[in-house]
Amino acid sequence: MTQSHKGSRAGQKSRKPAGQRPLRVGEELRHALAQILARGDIRDPDLVGRSITVSEVRMSPDLKNATAFVLPLGGENLEAAMAGLSRCAPYLRGQVARLVPLRYSPKLNFRLDESFEQASRIEALLRRPEVAADLATAEAGEAVEANEAGAAADPAAAPPPGDKPDGA
Repeated sequence: MTQSHKGSRAGQKSRKPAGQRPLRVGEELRHALAQILARGDIRDPDLVGRSITVSEVRMSPDLKNATAFVLPLGGENLEAAMAGLSRCAPYLRGQVARLVPLRYSPKLNFRLDESFEQASRIEALLRRPEVAADLATAEAGEAVEANEAGAAADPAAAPPPGDKPDGA
């Protein structure tokens, strides 16, 4: 007797999105990792006395693998901090298992969070004079369009078609 699986076959990737559960579990793991790292229980020499920000945790659809995006405060000795987190991953996995009730404790992988660097690059680009001038003209054009759309939507505010403007 064989058991059939609806929707997907073993060894094939599912085509539908993972849903809300991996997102919710990822957020729970992010809070748990932040709490564990804030307590300072880790004895790795590269992590002692360091403050590490956990900005996001992405879960695999089966909830067995987690990728934590982290950034050490101050941004110094990034390689050493990442190596320390990799060495402490089994310990952190056990600590997370105590804090987050899941059937399987996910395997933790750590990656350097580069979103802050990307945001600062975008902000620097937006502050360039030529981009600021383009943004100002775009905002002015949107304001004119909004006023025209508001006048078209409210016929009482617009003068009747046969009336002449003031002073004529």
